[in-house]
Amino acid sequence: MGPPPLVSSFFKEDAPQPKGNPGAPSRHCQNDLMYRMARMSRAASDLLTWFDRHRRDLPWRRSRDPYRIWLSEVMLQQTRIETVLPYYQRFLEKFPTVEDLARAGIEEVLALWSGLGYYRRARQLHAAARQVVEIGGFPRSIEGLRELPGIGAYTAAAVASIAFGVAEPVLDGNVERVLSRWLALELDPKSRPARERMLAAAASLLDPERAGDSNQALMELGATVCVPKRPRCLLCPIAPGCQAAGSDPERFPVARAKRERELHRLLVAVVERNGGVLLFRRAEDRALLAGTWELPWTNLAPAPEEGLAERYGGLWSLGPRVGEVRHSITYRDLELDVHRAEVVTPQGTWGWFGESERAGMPLSSLVTKVLRAAGAD
Repeated sequence: MGPPPLVSSFFKEDAPQPKGNPGAPSRHCQNDLMYRMARMSRAASDLLTWFDRHRRDLPWRRSRDPYRIWLSEVMLQQTRIETVLPYYQRFLEKFPTVEDLARAGIEEVLALWSGLGYYRRARQLHAAARQVVEIGGFPRSIEGLRELPGIGAYTAAAVASIAFGVAEPVLDGNVERVLSRWLALELDPKSRPARERMLAAAASLLDPERAGDSNQALMELGATVCVPKRPRCLLCPIAPGCQAAGSDPERFPVARAKRERELHRLLVAVVERNGGVLLFRRAEDRALLAGTWELPWTNLAPAPEEGLAERYGGLWSLGPRVGEVRHSITYRDLELDVHRAEVVTPQGTWGWFGESERAGMPLSSLVTKVLRAAGAD
């Protein structure tokens, strides 16, 4: 089976043209192009054969339901499969269909998402579910899917190809690594020229009759064989055409300048009353952890009671330090001193919540860490 139309953009020939007809390719150029196209077609076939034999049995691969595929793709963004699996199962038990998710309240959705992180994903998932129900079902085109909240180019291509068979290549982190090595690409993988070349290469490895499997095969290859460190090149089905195999594949993708990490030293106050812990709800417009519940905190400073009062109102009295917690959120490293405390007349949205109540609330995993350090879990 021949490669799809995008293959032509992957090959750029600079061979000299015959003088009589400047636009006509030379015989050498034609033969070389035919050889490369045949090689890519063979690589696409070998990739699918490998995937059929070695694919992992993951729950979202047992269905062509766009809702289940979409849910898995959203949960897997910047999150490992081992972490996602129990959340995916619990989420589908609670919301087995997109209609069930659309009918739910956002608090219920956030509570079920609690601990998975990147809560904006949950909010956009909920908003998109309501939009899908409003329009009568999932769009079947890339353009239609991209109109839904939170769905970008990668997620649209993944859902469209796996659920509906649309021949659209995907480009996630695993695929970027595979193709950067396949091309020995000396470009920033996030740059536009690099992405254009990688998408063209991905398209050339795409079987239009099994578009979803082709995309999943590339992702699987990056996750299990073409891994960041010590890639297993001898097991790779497309190694014969890889320009980095046999040399230094770990050099690709070209390293990007990483954002410098930030260290924040904070103080967290644990206030208990009648078996409940004092929690405050973060505003909906916060960029980080919007709408979730948090323990009161402030920057570690000479007058922390004033900092707590400024953030949460009321009169604060800090007790002794009872523990220390370290936590990371994206590029932020947090070092937290944990103190017992008392407060009178706090402001904002707050309440006293026991252990059973907290189990059903949208909480960051940081809350659990701090309560454990304070012996209040």
